[in-house]
Amino acid sequence: MPFWSGLSAESRETFWRSLQALSATRIVISLVLLAYLMFDRRDVPTAGLYLYTETCIAYLVMAGAFALACLYVRTRFLAQVVIQIAVDIAVISVLYMAGEEGRGSLVILYLFPLAGAAILAPRVLALFSAALVTLFLLLASLYQVFMGIGGMPITQAGLYGGAFFAIVLVVSHLAGKLIRQEELATRHGADLQIQLAINQIVIADVADGILVVDRAGRIFAGNPAAQRMLGLANGDSGFALSEVAALEPVAFAFSEWQQQVGPASPSGAARAAFVTVKPYRDSGGGTAGTAAWSGRRDLAAHLKLRFARVDTVDEASERCVIFLQDVTAIENQAQELKLASMGRLTASIAHEVRNPLSAIGHATALLAEDLHEPGQARLLKIVGDNVTRVNRMVEDILQLSRKVQPNGAPLLLGPFLNELKTEFDETQGVADDIVWLGNTGAVPVRFDALHLREVVINLLTNALRYASGGVGSIRVYVVTDAAGGMELHVQDDGPGITPEVRAHLFEPFYTTSSKGTGLGLYLARELCLNNAAMLDYEYRFDASGFGVRAASGRFVISFAQPLGARGATANRKATT
Repeated sequence: MPFWSGLSAESRETFWRSLQALSATRIVISLVLLAYLMFDRRDVPTAGLYLYTETCIAYLVMAGAFALACLYVRTRFLAQVVIQIAVDIAVISVLYMAGEEGRGSLVILYLFPLAGAAILAPRVLALFSAALVTLFLLLASLYQVFMGIGGMPITQAGLYGGAFFAIVLVVSHLAGKLIRQEELATRHGADLQIQLAINQIVIADVADGILVVDRAGRIFAGNPAAQRMLGLANGDSGFALSEVAALEPVAFAFSEWQQQVGPASPSGAARAAFVTVKPYRDSGGGTAGTAAWSGRRDLAAHLKLRFARVDTVDEASERCVIFLQDVTAIENQAQELKLASMGRLTASIAHEVRNPLSAIGHATALLAEDLHEPGQARLLKIVGDNVTRVNRMVEDILQLSRKVQPNGAPLLLGPFLNELKTEFDETQGVADDIVWLGNTGAVPVRFDALHLREVVINLLTNALRYASGGVGSIRVYVVTDAAGGMELHVQDDGPGITPEVRAHLFEPFYTTSSKGTGLGLYLARELCLNNAAMLDYEYRFDASGFGVRAASGRFVISFAQPLGARGATANRKATT
């Protein structure tokens, strides 16, 4: 049976449900016919009353049997349809012949089996049923004319037949169209299910994190990699990134991307943003987002973020995708390659570069003693400045080989920072109130004092270049994170570093200043790594300092676990 074998399982189930609905309608029609017989017998002659009654009762019994058959006998669909349609036509024809005055009203009942055949059976069978009904009406009219019995005229019978054929054709066409659409939807649904299954496997196994958020940064979904990078528990959603203190750097980078791309671009991409997710401690009351986040609070991760906007029909349903990549391992590998290259470079710098630089500098100094014309002095100054710049670059490179053996003695930050601030103010000639020194912590850290001095001086020099110069425009303070680690923050009230510059901030020889060498921050980070610490630039929503809940950036030195914390941990373990 090509008609039935070519259908999908979903379409076959739809046909069985339609047949059940047809059976239920048949029961209702048989009950209505019996009720009509009970309340109004004028259209039924006395001679045909018994036949009419017996036919209606038999029709009700067969309707019940057909309903049970299509419920419990789910085989031979077309055979059941043909039998039911044939019984319907036969019963209506018997009732038509049993009645006299009500024959015209009974003709309308033929629409029930003919419409059912047009929907559930092939078009040939539906047209054959319409032909049988039309032939019966024409023969009945001829018989009535021949016998002289008043009844339906032949012309009216022909019109009924034509109408039945037209109805069967229209209903059959619409039913076939619906079947084809359902088959197409079924195939597309199956393809979609397969694609969704593939996407779930890819998203679940991909190493990069994928986070789905709305325009306000409210989390809707995330794959296991994103949950691992952000410390989210399985199922954490419904809160905004900015509502959780540890995720505020991600929220800031997302907001910056939205401002760059703008609402006009449907899926615009921006340069990658680098953020650091740091541990945090609840402030007490907490927020709605903090309460919804049941993940880890002690997580620290350095992430590379990329963003994309999903095309949607309206702004209310707009979704964005944040791609997260943990770049810690990549940065470590890059650092190893850079150090290997630097090692080969520094091996020949002393003889190949420094000696010619010394000769050029000495010759420039001798010429300056003999040449006093303004133009000549200006040219000599240009030569001397560039010699000094190249020499400083060489010194910075050579310092990479001098930091192998750091001093691991404990260092108290309070006295160290106070002494360093005094020296910096005198050296740079700045007022005493420009650099504000806040909390310096009471627990010692493990960091070589000479190395830390060089790192902090570098950060303060950069801050002085971009700060406003007002009172407290440069802030230096120590905070303790949720895991007990200590951080030294250096922050200024300048415009901050753009995401484009942030992506290359710690690369060697990268600088935005015409007088810089591009090695200061790179060397500072290397010194921190050599002391088991980390130097990074973080975007935060700061509730103190230069404005309330203002987006700002700061350099953060994350020290190794302090000595006091180690001792306390050991004591807790011993007590336990």
